[in-house]
Amino acid sequence: MSKRATVRDVAAATGVSTATVSRVLNQQGSVAPETRELVERAVEELGLLAPSPRGGTPKPVAGAVYVRCPYLLTDYFGLIVSSIAETLDRHGRQVVLNAGEAAAHDPVLSRLPSQRGLGGAILILPPESSEDLVRLSSRRFPFVVVDPRTTLPRDIPSVSAAHHSGARQLTAHLTALGHTRIGVIAGPREWLAADARLSGHHAALADAGILPNPTLIRHDHPTTAAGHQAARDLLSVSPRPTALIAFNDKAAVGALQAATALGLSVPHDLSIAGFDDLDLSQATTPPLTTVRQPLAEMGRMAVSLLTRLLDRHTLEALHVELATELVIRSSTTHNPTP
Repeated sequence: MSKRATVRDVAAATGVSTATVSRVLNQQGSVAPETRELVERAVEELGLLAPSPRGGTPKPVAGAVYVRCPYLLTDYFGLIVSSIAETLDRHGRQVVLNAGEAAAHDPVLSRLPSQRGLGGAILILPPESSEDLVRLSSRRFPFVVVDPRTTLPRDIPSVSAAHHSGARQLTAHLTALGHTRIGVIAGPREWLAADARLSGHHAALADAGILPNPTLIRHDHPTTAAGHQAARDLLSVSPRPTALIAFNDKAAVGALQAATALGLSVPHDLSIAGFDDLDLSQATTPPLTTVRQPLAEMGRMAVSLLTRLLDRHTLEALHVELATELVIRSSTTHNPTP
């Protein structure tokens, strides 16, 4: 790996004094905006290592990282974004955050490579098509996708949870309890995670010698309202399912509400399970059986991959799947009608 630049190298490249470079690195005032921008751009291009404010290990100084999360920063997305921001801070990189539902309609990807001061980007569940992401990659702008919505080419780095194995564990838990009619409140058909989880569900059914039943699957967005409606639809099927699996904990809460409205007791009449293991899953009555996604670790891993890209390291594993964990609580029990 090439040697990192020094303060003198940056001063020579920009034509300013080493004292001015130091003031920019230490984020001190009395530096003209155009001079600060000139120095920051040179720092990014040369790859300077600046002394840590507290001494010890040098702290990298580089371009900011654009974090795009075009959703409300509630529990799920908030945990990922917080982890990314904290980890980037430890790496000496600033965050430019683009968040909120309105951001989903902002055609920002095409502008990223030309924005000064940006070193790279982390895109969380990007709504853009694979073609848009390929175009961004072709411009050699470094970025990492967290929880991709669609299948990505091999050369686009991504981090996600092991959706298939998580869903397989959850369904295996229910079949071990004697459930053979299991309704699934799946995510949107075009989502990669929905496909992977359905695949895991079907694999566990096959392990138990149970044929998949298309009448027991509903596709919708993972919201409480959608989960409520999907659960009512599934519970109207005759014979009704004895267990429901929701795409996430929010949809599972909707299913709990539907069961209550129909006079069904959970788990004695109906078992219900979710996915994610948000704080919400422990606040329900009864607490939800669910699959824990390592949300904070997904954020940390995304930063690790992006940092290695920015340092021009070769990435051996471009598509990283982090292990999930089945968390059994009291919303699931033995099939009441074996």
